[in-house]
Amino acid sequence: MDTKIGSLDTCKPPCSDLASPPNGAVSTIQSSVPATPLVNPSESTLGRHLARRLVQIGATDVFSVPGDFNLTLLDHLIAEPGLNLIGCCNELNAGYAADGYARSRGVGACVVTFTVGGLSVLNAIAGAYSENLPLICIVGGPNSNDYGTNRILHHTIGLPDFSQELRCFQTVTCYQAVVNNLEDAHELIDTAVSTALKESKPVYISVACNLPAIPHPTFSREPVPFSLSPKLSNEMGLEAAVEAAAEFLNKAVKPVLVAGPKMRVAKACNAFVELADACGYAVAVMPSAKGLVPEHHPHFIGTYWGAVSTAFCAEIVESADAYLFAGPIFNDYSSVGYSLLLKKEKAVILQPDRVVIANGPAFGCVLMKDFLKALSKRLKSNTTAYENYHRIYVPEGQPPKCEPKEPLRMLSSETAVIAETGDSWFNCQKLKLPKGCG
Repeated sequence: MDTKIGSLDTCKPPCSDLASPPNGAVSTIQSSVPATPLVNPSESTLGRHLARRLVQIGATDVFSVPGDFNLTLLDHLIAEPGLNLIGCCNELNAGYAADGYARSRGVGACVVTFTVGGLSVLNAIAGAYSENLPLICIVGGPNSNDYGTNRILHHTIGLPDFSQELRCFQTVTCYQAVVNNLEDAHELIDTAVSTALKESKPVYISVACNLPAIPHPTFSREPVPFSLSPKLSNEMGLEAAVEAAAEFLNKAVKPVLVAGPKMRVAKACNAFVELADACGYAVAVMPSAKGLVPEHHPHFIGTYWGAVSTAFCAEIVESADAYLFAGPIFNDYSSVGYSLLLKKEKAVILQPDRVVIANGPAFGCVLMKDFLKALSKRLKSNTTAYENYHRIYVPEGQPPKCEPKEPLRMLSSETAVIAETGDSWFNCQKLKLPKGCG
């Protein structure tokens, strides 16, 4: 039976699952798709196939910077009715826009030109790699007839070797496709796009500038929707991990939950909130997980960031006799120079596919989402930590009421906060995000 993909279930604040492609998400496994229709022979081109594939996976807005190596490809993207091509001032802007789009919609895409554009977008692609974001970076490459000719092209570093850009992308993408032959173009493009979705990492696609408009038999039909096998937990490992964690946490007097940034890639935000609702523990977030847990949750106590935590948050987390960290990253930044007052023997550390309980057992092939959902049915309700927080909490002062017709800029459910991550990041952590604000 033919299958196609539906929503990748990305974490969009307040971590609601994404819908199907009409709403911009990457399509869950759905059943039974009819045979794809034939394409007009004159339109069976690489450029159209790539455009249709982007629409199909939910990247209906593509961020671009024109250059002479990608102009023909951009013409085909513009011609696709379901695709909105957004011009950007420079490549880095395009890359970061695609990064934000991937966070919100499940997958992003950008199009730049050869080398001068590719090297400019590289920093954004590296950031997407570190953040586990599926991002399709498409580069208009050299004419396929120029390969192997020992010619020096513009937009390069003055050498006849065209591979410098590719070598740079190899360390910050999970797959690289250099399309300079129509015979294998279909396979390379589809492999790249599907790999980005499966691995939740950026990919690099270089398309020779003379190929997008040339018809080829491999593009004679509409793209067949991808069929991506969902990841599954080892059921025995899952049961053992849940049993061990439940026993450990149910013995604690004042346990807490702390959300980490890897919850997004594990698509476990809803499951985390479900667990928080069921167990009644105090809930905190690590700084890079801000926005992944709704801050209007009744047991939310703020950002846990060691000595610079939200007021009274560190006292509750570090005095707990057990804490569950879901998807944490303990680097020098998130740990304030490795100064967190945490003890391994008190911690349940949950990664996207692994659970480690204190100094004891570890369980692999256990998906975070499955673990959190199962654990929510096994934990006893315990509100002690939150009650302790409520007892010591001193409310912040309220701003004065504004005068009639006085302009006031406020956060709302329609707002997204974009914060530059220098010293201002500390201040942004203090912003209280209202319901629906990412």
